Amino acid sequence: MLDLWITYGDRLIDGAVITVRLVALACVIGLVLAVPLALARRSDRRWVSVPAYLYIYFFRGTPLIVQLALLYYGLAQFEAVREGPLWIVLGDAEYCGLLGLSLNTAAYVAEILRGGIAAVPRGEVEAAEACGMPRAAVYGRIVLPRAIRIAWPAYGNEVILLLKGSALVSTITVYDLMGETRSVFSRGYDDAVYLYAAGLYLILALAATGAFRLGERRMNRYLRAAG
Repeated sequence: MLDLWITYGDRLIDGAVITVRLVALACVIGLVLAVPLALARRSDRRWVSVPAYLYIYFFRGTPLIVQLALLYYGLAQFEAVREGPLWIVLGDAEYCGLLGLSLNTAAYVAEILRGGIAAVPRGEVEAAEACGMPRAAVYGRIVLPRAIRIAWPAYGNEVILLLKGSALVSTITVYDLMGETRSVFSRGYDDAVYLYAAGLYLILALAATGAFRLGERRMNRYLRAAG
């Protein structure tokens, strides 16, 4: 078992680095997409709220592995896609995996943020509006910061789920941690490689959990100081 790590440990670590990069970038892109989606879901205008609802419904209602397959294998069937500018992204497995993870997590985070926005006390919003604060400033300075604080624990859980779900990008030939694990297993059919992969995933999940707890403590200290 130790010999397996000595021989292939560097490959597993390289795969773990790719996993961290994909998840980190997907979190950033997904959060950027999730904010306008959450605001659109709360809009009274149906032409704004309905497309956001359909987007969220699709990506939350279908398996991530299907979404990745549609992006990487499905769209490649169309000649217009292969010859278009989007092929720079869709023709590369890692970029396509990043796109799939980003679009998927954006839907979940949008619903988390929507719940956080709904939980912001109405009195705070009314007080800001009574002071003459523009609506954009109310959301930027009052609503969204409070909503993020409320939604922070749920968002942390979503990141952990995204980390575990990222293993599915190996199905579209991305050599992330799971991709490297499957490659190593195919060489000697030694099940121990999956134990090493599980250990690395646990370490990554533990690091992410610690980072979110640290962020939560800092937010709490900031709120106490501001109060």
